[in-house]
Amino acid sequence: MIGRQSTHRGLRGALLIAAVINAALTVPAAAEYPDHPIRLIVPQAAGSATDTLARLVAATAGPELGQTIVVDDRPGGALTLGLDLLAKSPPDGYTIGMGPIGALAITRHMIAKVPYNIERDFQPICLATRGHLMLAVTPSLPVHSVKELVAYAKAHPGELLNASSSIGSPGHVGAELFKYMTGTKIVHVPYKGGADAIKDLIGGRVQIMFESLNSISPFAHNGQVRALGVTGAKRSLAFPDIPTIAEAGVPGYEAGTWSGVIAPAGVPRPIVEKLNAAINRGLKSKLFTDKLAGIGDEAAGGTPEEFAAIIAKDSAKWREVVARIGLKLGR
Repeated sequence: MIGRQSTHRGLRGALLIAAVINAALTVPAAAEYPDHPIRLIVPQAAGSATDTLARLVAATAGPELGQTIVVDDRPGGALTLGLDLLAKSPPDGYTIGMGPIGALAITRHMIAKVPYNIERDFQPICLATRGHLMLAVTPSLPVHSVKELVAYAKAHPGELLNASSSIGSPGHVGAELFKYMTGTKIVHVPYKGGADAIKDLIGGRVQIMFESLNSISPFAHNGQVRALGVTGAKRSLAFPDIPTIAEAGVPGYEAGTWSGVIAPAGVPRPIVEKLNAAINRGLKSKLFTDKLAGIGDEAAGGTPEEFAAIIAKDSAKWREVVARIGLKLGR
């Protein structure tokens, strides 16, 4: 009797093991990331510097990942609408976003209630570029240097119109810092993207603009706008004859730019590392480097932790600037 029971128990055990093995074999393996297209949210309009960079990142990092990266422009809210959408997206690596300096280090200090927390709600992936703003004027304005612009603005207070790609953009805040440091009164005119603002600068409907080299350099090269200076600590490689604003007459002025890729917080580390590696490889591609060579920006790269440190450092800098100027946006 005991032998028969042992035989039954052994048979049941064998059947159970077989069932477990069969179930394991029939469960489909988890798909390797990424197995479908990735959405790249841009918090600015089509044609803006950030949009242009996003399309370049998509074109170079997508092939490295073996998937299409689809650019999704979501402008508005002083760069907050697109980032808010990103913060609320699933942290699965299939929705990522562009994080320009304006959105990650400037706007947050200008709006009373930002609908997200930069450090808590986002995961830095990779810094893509470092660059400059260019101070450009419409060709019909009778100034040919930064010093002449300052003198003209002081002689015509409140008459000059300063375009920017959006409220809270680096161009907006860079111009406010310029006005503060030079004691000039120039009227800010925000647009819903850099393309329309540049068009009006060329046409003379506005007279001044601080804009990313990414967007405005082609028009400076062909003479449709007149370049007076760049905002970085050193001259642009693409415009070696154009002085920095600091050396052109506003000592201590600096408003360099950068932009990178971010994701919602909580993305698994293996996916973060895969995205970071693909973007870093894309930054070294001929397509990317050739495009930047004509613009004057520089490819960046690095680890997620290095990007996080840059965000923290520049956020602290612009917090002080915004507080000193008293620049606030109602919301």
